[in-house]
Amino acid sequence: MTVADDLAFDPWDPAFVADPYPAYAELRGRGRVVYYEPTDQWLVPRHADVSALLRERRLGRTYQHRFTHEEFGRTAPPAEHEPFHTLNDHGMLDLEPPDHTRIRRLVSKAFTPRTVEQLKPYVRKLAGELVDGLVAAGGGDLLTDVAEPLPVAVIAEMLGIPDADRPLLRPWSADICGMYELNPSQETAAKAVRASVEFSAYLRELIAARREEPGEDLISGLIAAHDEDDRLTEQEMISTAVLLLNAGHEATVNATVNGWWALFRNPDQLAALRADHSLIPSAVEELMRYDTPLQLFERWVLDEIEIDGTVIPRGAEIAMLFGSANHDPEVFRDPGRLDLTRVDNPHISFSAGIHYCIGAPLARIELAASMAALLERAPTLAPVAEPKRKPNFVIRGLEGLGVEVR
Repeated sequence: MTVADDLAFDPWDPAFVADPYPAYAELRGRGRVVYYEPTDQWLVPRHADVSALLRERRLGRTYQHRFTHEEFGRTAPPAEHEPFHTLNDHGMLDLEPPDHTRIRRLVSKAFTPRTVEQLKPYVRKLAGELVDGLVAAGGGDLLTDVAEPLPVAVIAEMLGIPDADRPLLRPWSADICGMYELNPSQETAAKAVRASVEFSAYLRELIAARREEPGEDLISGLIAAHDEDDRLTEQEMISTAVLLLNAGHEATVNATVNGWWALFRNPDQLAALRADHSLIPSAVEELMRYDTPLQLFERWVLDEIEIDGTVIPRGAEIAMLFGSANHDPEVFRDPGRLDLTRVDNPHISFSAGIHYCIGAPLARIELAASMAALLERAPTLAPVAEPKRKPNFVIRGLEGLGVEVR
């Protein structure tokens, strides 16, 4: 164990955010667990430990199923943040068994592999249309013209949100996701609370309409999902819908632009991909590994745990560094090299254990569809300038990615 007082790891430093991977290598060299005082977290940088801890039942995304805030040695969130926490704390991602098990089982009855597979033609058609628009304009911003509208439209289509209302979704999502960064500001919290109130009210009305007139959409499926006498509560439906939007498109948006920027910086790999489109499936996995959209995943220590001789007490918080784990040379040969032919690629970008991303199959379909459309319809795509990184660390992405079709 090391107490981090002189690390290059600094999630608020723009230079670190631009390229955190050298700092991760330093962290891995310090040991299996490192205490980081600025966030009061234990950082876990190595792949084997992250993979194991994602399955460790002595850790939890919440502690409130077992302890009060006081019992756990934590301070309750400010009362004015309540709308955000009500929304967030009823979603699968922030619940533990038995509630997590029950909700995931019910959601899985509506969000089935067959449902996802049936979306393939829609996803491919939409990706093609978006890329055609980019080509017709001679270029544009890959983020706003292709990467964002594709997954937002897909999840909106799944949920049954009318076309006219879909522009509301991305701003709500962005404001809510601001709370997942480390030590968010009061302004960030206020935006997240406002978005939580507005999004929840919108979905409450939509759920009421679907109760009166069910459709073929996911909201109707969530209403109908039951297991004997067990059903989702209205709040659980609202939280599930928001989680599917936020988690379902944030990863895809950022994986798309992070991935294409990585390809532009590795022209040999881009040339190989352009010459052989059968590389798309392995390219999607490698790009998710190479520049991970979700860099950090937090868990609470519910029962004392020991890592490499260091006892971490109940009430502590562990921060698993996905980006570091995905560059661990103990698991990935030459991890700093982009290799689209990499076969043995056990990246953990979609997490693992009971919180493995339920939307991972859909994300893979979306990433493959947009990549195929860009390769086929914009074979001369090139960047016009070096993009600016978002200041966020946890959710890693770009402000935009200007491109031209030569």
